[in-house]
Amino acid sequence: MHLPLNALRAFDAAARHLNLTRAALELHVTQAAISQHIRQLEEQLGKPLFRRLPRGLALTDEGQALVPVVAQAFGNLSRALAQVQDKRPHEVLSVGVVGTFAVGWLLPRLRAFQEAHAFVDLRLFTHNNRVDLAGEGWDCAIRFGDGAWHGTAARQLLQAPLTPMCAPAIAARIQQPADLAHETLLRSYRTGEWEQWFAHTQQACPSLRGTVFDSSLTLAEAAAQGLGVALLPLRLFSRDLQAGRLVAPLTQTLDTGSYWLTQLKSRSPTLAMQTFEHWLLEQCGQAPHGG
Repeated sequence: MHLPLNALRAFDAAARHLNLTRAALELHVTQAAISQHIRQLEEQLGKPLFRRLPRGLALTDEGQALVPVVAQAFGNLSRALAQVQDKRPHEVLSVGVVGTFAVGWLLPRLRAFQEAHAFVDLRLFTHNNRVDLAGEGWDCAIRFGDGAWHGTAARQLLQAPLTPMCAPAIAARIQQPADLAHETLLRSYRTGEWEQWFAHTQQACPSLRGTVFDSSLTLAEAAAQGLGVALLPLRLFSRDLQAGRLVAPLTQTLDTGSYWLTQLKSRSPTLAMQTFEHWLLEQCGQAPHGG
């Protein structure tokens, strides 16, 4: 089938505005031209796409079905043309990302970065917070801690206070911190977190035993499967909370560090590195410059 691009563009504008005059103003054509394009498209399809009303338009069922398809097609075309017109050379950017941050925060936003900065050829490598930038050959790394790493420049991205999280069946038994004494407390490889959390709540820490996990992702999965209660960064497991796989039964939190974007002080930043840092800081609500 021949694709009448001008007619499809007219349909797209009219469907968004539901008004021929405003669609014509957007496309810098006459209202009569918009009407003609839509009439030709309807004739080609053999279906009416709009119902004409005294004060505008209303989409028919066929028009409703066509709207998302046309909008996506024009969006894809616009992004492809922008990439072709982008005169900046493509740059490879190798980033190490602690797994929890990658899954809980970065991946849901990654498409937006790629669409906005197509010249960056991003390579992601997950790690368990043990980072050797020079040895791995990474341009930068996102890690958890206090921001003090020898020979490394660090920009704070997100604070990530820890709170007890568990499966709904276990959460139903927990009303106050003392109730945790009767539950299995899952442990991270970062020692002392439960002791600090209980000290913060002015409670005695119960005996700790059982499996130690080297990743917050596996720790969270163990908690979701009902193996016990885990201390996890609340804002990085929001999707599990919304889905009901995990519940945070208590309000007390423990601040043990933040997520940071780090790079070697000896490394001169490339345009890709600067672009990624600026985007991260904006997304995290931090000031891109200074500080």
